[in-house]
Amino acid sequence: MSKKKSMSKKKIMVVDDNPDIIYSVEQGLKALDESYEIIGVETGEDCLKLLKENKVPDLILLDIMLPEMSGWEILSRLREKPEWKDIPVVFLTARTDETARKAGGFLGDDYIEKPFQPEELKKRIDSILGKKR
Repeated sequence: MSKKKSMSKKKIMVVDDNPDIIYSVEQGLKALDESYEIIGVETGEDCLKLLKENKVPDLILLDIMLPEMSGWEILSRLREKPEWKDIPVVFLTARTDETARKAGGFLGDDYIEKPFQPEELKKRIDSILGKKR
């Protein structure tokens, strides 16, 4: 039986076509802080479907290189909807080229390259969520 914390859960949606990345994020964050709830999806379609079902996270970690719908496209779909446009989006990607880095940092709330350190990821997520409150 786990100890209940008075803090509310921080819902983080991870959109990545690699299930290992979703698992790594989930294990890494939960090891550091039990107040994280990770919602993992492998496609942009699944991300949008969950949002339409009103499963709106506190923050989205978004890969850029996804099959069918890129991270850029997902972000633009999020920004079109008034009820989703304020969800912070952090690009978590293996793309390390200058274009992706600049666009990711400009369009999203942050840009983190894979492989990532869970401590750094948590620090950046907490910083963004802290500004939002």
